[in-house]
Amino acid sequence: MNLIQNARELSEHWHATKVHWRDAKALEFEKLYLEPLPGLISKTGAVMNELEIILRKIRKDCEQLH
Repeated sequence: MNLIQNARELSEHWHATKVHWRDAKALEFEKLYLEPLPGLISKTGAVMNELEIILRKIRKDCEQLH
């Protein structure tokens, strides 16, 4: 799963949707759900990197036991 690519695709679809959906609910949706995404994706990427490091260490430790 590539979060950055999926976010780009979502952004493209949103821009196409905004052409037809331009009311207060559209603005609310954008503010509540879409504007926070870049920060959330960045945090998620950092956590995924940390998990990858931990999993490598676990794998290495397990290999040393065998």
